Amino acid sequence: MVLLLLCGVGASTVLVLTALRQNVSYFRTPSEIISGNYPEKENGRGIRLGGLVEKGSLTHEGSAIAFRVTDMKNELPVHYEGVVPDLFREGQGVIAEGKMDATGTFQATVLLAKHDEKYMPPEVAKELKDAGHPQ
Repeated sequence: MVLLLLCGVGASTVLVLTALRQNVSYFRTPSEIISGNYPEKENGRGIRLGGLVEKGSLTHEGSAIAFRVTDMKNELPVHYEGVVPDLFREGQGVIAEGKMDATGTFQATVLLAKHDEKYMPPEVAKELKDAGHPQ
């Protein structure tokens, strides 16, 4: 009976961990995406791009916007169609969820913005700090 219970708990744990691994979305910087050094590239899953909206890069194209996200080392063009968060603006932190297209543009499906760096994932904040961006 105890052996059967342990097998059931083990099988449940494996199923839960497998499901979580398939749904985890990691934050990537523009430098990581440009280098192609990220595992989501191989399986076509969506990713989260984190960084700063580059000053002077925001353009409106009807109901869509285009801008560049930077980690102070590299920039990545982003295209987004939808409702823009109130706090979204140039020079501020942004998290964009989506996928890369064949032209090298990040096609965002979700934009998350906040007025300070506290919203930044630790990895993105570290990359920006290492690049010399004042916090």
